[in-house]
Amino acid sequence: MIDIRPIGYVIGLLLVILGAAMLLPMIMDIYDQNGHWPAFVQSAVLTVLCGGLMALACSNAVGEGLSIRQTFLLTTAVWLMLPIFGALPFWFGETEARFVDAVFESMSGLTTTGATVFGHLETLPSGLLLWRALLQWMGGIGVIVVAMVFLPELRVGGMQIFRSEGFDTLGKILPRAGEIASRVSVIYIGLTAACALTYLALGMAPFDALTHSMTTLATGGFANYDGSFGVFPAGIEYAGVFFMLLAALPFVRYVQMMGGSAQPLLRDSQVRLFFGIVATFVLMITIWQMVQSGRGGEAAFRKSLFNVTSIMTGTGYASENYMVWGSFPVTIIFFLGLIGGCAGSTACSIKVFRYQLLFASIRAQVRAIHSPSGLFTARYEGRPVGDDVLSSVTSFFVMFIVSLGALAVLLGTTGLDFTTSVSGAAAALGNIGPGLGHLIGPAGSFAPLNDAAKWMLSAGMLIGRLELLVVYALFTVGFWRD
Repeated sequence: MIDIRPIGYVIGLLLVILGAAMLLPMIMDIYDQNGHWPAFVQSAVLTVLCGGLMALACSNAVGEGLSIRQTFLLTTAVWLMLPIFGALPFWFGETEARFVDAVFESMSGLTTTGATVFGHLETLPSGLLLWRALLQWMGGIGVIVVAMVFLPELRVGGMQIFRSEGFDTLGKILPRAGEIASRVSVIYIGLTAACALTYLALGMAPFDALTHSMTTLATGGFANYDGSFGVFPAGIEYAGVFFMLLAALPFVRYVQMMGGSAQPLLRDSQVRLFFGIVATFVLMITIWQMVQSGRGGEAAFRKSLFNVTSIMTGTGYASENYMVWGSFPVTIIFFLGLIGGCAGSTACSIKVFRYQLLFASIRAQVRAIHSPSGLFTARYEGRPVGDDVLSSVTSFFVMFIVSLGALAVLLGTTGLDFTTSVSGAAAALGNIGPGLGHLIGPAGSFAPLNDAAKWMLSAGMLIGRLELLVVYALFTVGFWRD
């Protein structure tokens, strides 16, 4: 029998923190005198009360570490409970959102997906806009901690190859999480502040600079305007690209840089490949726009750079409706979303390093076919890769494809068309944000979808954010057997 008390204690503390965070948008609403602040008071009281009682009830089982099964359960339970309570300000507030819409928006925020069911964002109370940004910002740092602490320990998707990078307190998961979170928080806050100041210097309004810096560093993509980044001038687009790229790099490399060594970042093969992919496809789409539409070189480059970066990092901002660029750029953008950024960043989707490991394995197999008597081993950054890592990566790819197909089929049963079903499934599982088509594309929103589709997509966002296998393990008989 799994002892759930340590899990309840951690979730309770996190709920208290979430409830306390609701006071910030409450203060913003009081300052703006728009009358929306009571919704945050009610939400905060309910969240803190439930979290506090849960933590007190489970405090007698607090220890220094968690078992592997407890860690699986904790990781999933956190991303299930926090979005439910994070939805309360939307449900109680002026949006008059139904519960399914409130949970969808909250899940999209905390998983840093960026898909939204709200329209006319310019008319929303400033407190709600701040709350959307805070959800993504908190979700961003949570994603980093999960990627650097829990997934390597759980051997999910090949993440175990990063188990010893930068930290040496393996074996005690909660203490290690606290150590990593404290170091990463300093970097995360510093980059967010730098982003906000840059946006402010380039002419963005102070409130917009604050909220957009949060959603940029979280690679979340919630914007304050229906036109997303299309309402801002060129300089702000370039600044957005710069900070989205920084957020998509491994944060452990920033920790090492703080320790005085920049070499690990410069030598990281996934970082080099990530920038290579971005540069290649930005160039291709830029040339396409110049040839097909006669667009000027700088404008074509800027729009290509911004939207390619936004989709590949999983941020989900859009500076214009790229659906009108033609089938070739749209196809590229769709598949770029399935690549993602680097491991240990706020970026999402499959991640660059998994493609590296997959192709390294394929290359070794092909060489073995050519030379049956030879012994060939897949390598990553010059080091041999164990069979357990390759098996884990292969399992992840298979489960991602199966999950994508299954979710697309299920969405199709609700009456959605093929493009919306497939791109919506990819946007949810990859935590990308916008899909394709006129409904959920960069110029649309997820509001028109039926309730069943919204619940399915919310589940897809949760599963995708936790790298699939963490959630699926809970549905096996062996997990619950003593």
